[in-house]
Amino acid sequence: MIKVAVCGANGKMGKEVVKAVNSSEDMTLVAQIDVFNGQFVTIKDAQESVKIDVLVDFTQPDSIYENALYCLNNGIKIVIGTTGLTDIQIEELKKLSEERKVACLIAPNFSTGAVLMMKFAQMASKYFENAEIIEFHHNQKKDAPSGTAVKTAALISEGAESFTTGNCAEKETIEGARGASAYNNIHIHSVRIPGYMASQEVLFGANGQTLTIRHDSTNRECYMPGVLLGIRHVADKGGFVYGLDKVM
Repeated sequence: MIKVAVCGANGKMGKEVVKAVNSSEDMTLVAQIDVFNGQFVTIKDAQESVKIDVLVDFTQPDSIYENALYCLNNGIKIVIGTTGLTDIQIEELKKLSEERKVACLIAPNFSTGAVLMMKFAQMASKYFENAEIIEFHHNQKKDAPSGTAVKTAALISEGAESFTTGNCAEKETIEGARGASAYNNIHIHSVRIPGYMASQEVLFGANGQTLTIRHDSTNRECYMPGVLLGIRHVADKGGFVYGLDKVM
């Protein structure tokens, strides 16, 4: 049995992970890390009382890096679903994971459909020289752009040196109107509004045609098969992995 701890267990995603682990025949939930009755249960508190094989983190962008450092430095394999890590932080965690020989999986999105959306976009990038991303989330999501949008842009950027081919010289009359530009000039637009959970459109354009690749998540249960897959992977295979696509 894989002994699993959930960090952020009282959050919306954390509660779903707790249910998924409890329903899994090859896992047992050994710790819930969060605030309970005004008392904060830390990773250190949990580690001192139970053996943890894998910790799943769905917390906040401002805490995930320190949580991951603690786990890797203390021999706890970790599955990270919290977004907001910078490219530099991801490289540091990869280096530490490899040095300590402690498994770490970082997945910007655990939905199998979202992973396929990213892969399809990566395939299309070889045939289009213009691309933009629009991502939609509820208005309680703290980081922008989403980790999924960042990962998608990174994958697309492998297809060409620039994705604003033929664009005229632009001037924003309102700052931010064209969104963020990164990864070979791919513009990313973040929408934060009630009613959405998580959706993303990848738009490709060429003379006389457009291609839209879209994925929608309508509940948090859709992420759980991917989370369980990630837990099993780090428990069994080890190593450092960025992106669920690497283990599907």
